[in-house]
Amino acid sequence: QVQLVESGGGLVQAGGSLRLSCAASGRTFSWYAMGWFRQAPGKEREFVAGISLSGGSTSYADSVKGRFTISRDNAKNTMYLQLNSLKPEDTAVYYCAAKTGTTVVAPERYDYWGQGTQVTVSS
Repeated sequence: QVQLVESGGGLVQAGGSLRLSCAASGRTFSWYAMGWFRQAPGKEREFVAGISLSGGSTSYADSVKGRFTISRDNAKNTMYLQLNSLKPEDTAVYYCAAKTGTTVVAPERYDYWGQGTQVTVSS
């Protein structure tokens, strides 16, 4: 079992920045590929970014490429998502998730989920 807890969400103006954190506990953090997902009201949960076990490989949704940066610190059992140049359409609940193997975009392939943190971007 892996327990995941997100933090760092909040209300920010368009063009602003936030840094989300995902703290993991339980099994060895470095065993898991990690992903960030988001879900806006009335929409399906969508992949935002993923990072490999070591952090050496990352992937992003086209909608956030160049604005968001995913990273992880295995010594601190923590993953991060730096959100820059935020837009109102980035408003959503952001979730972190863990899975064995490699990162994929399909949320149903992930085994463990956090409770989510709300990001609201005002125009």
